[in-house]
Amino acid sequence: MLDAAFRKIIDPPLNRLGRRMADRGISANAVTLAGLGIGILAVPAIWAGAFGLALVIVLVSRLSDGLDGAIARASQKTAFGGYLDIVADFAFYGIIPLAFVLHDPDANGLAGAFVLASFYVNGSSFLGYAILAEKKGIETSAQGQKTLYYSNGLLEGAETIGFFVAICLFPDAFPALAWVFGGLCFVTATLRVYGASRVFTA
Repeated sequence: MLDAAFRKIIDPPLNRLGRRMADRGISANAVTLAGLGIGILAVPAIWAGAFGLALVIVLVSRLSDGLDGAIARASQKTAFGGYLDIVADFAFYGIIPLAFVLHDPDANGLAGAFVLASFYVNGSSFLGYAILAEKKGIETSAQGQKTLYYSNGLLEGAETIGFFVAICLFPDAFPALAWVFGGLCFVTATLRVYGASRVFTA
């Protein structure tokens, strides 16, 4: 819901930095993998209860996620680069709730399973929509220049990052926040399926 608005703010500085990095020969795919690698480090931090450190790691990882696209735009966009980016994003989105379950299975297990299931359903609705849009030749630049069609929704990347920031700042509130966020993910998926039923009628 907020991605398009945030893009107008963050894209200009990211594009400038991405251009400098591309000029130095740094590839977008390398930054994608580095961002995922950094993000994975949040798992042991959360598991150990070092939530402040985990928050820093999450933010640095997501900065890398924004930079890879900027580098690609400044050099060469590839289909594989877009594919790698979305796989890395989904991996990152899954491991953060999992880390909270590992930290305290008794308190966080059920809510963590619920939010991970909601990510699974929401992700499938997103990717399925992108496949149909590609087949129909439908394009959009509302979320920036992307390899895949990015259908908008109630919850998008910005809201997910906000959720991760919130649970790192208030780890004891993870169960409540996960139930709410997971419920909104299911709503997002339902609305996207409804939207697809209106757009892809043939």
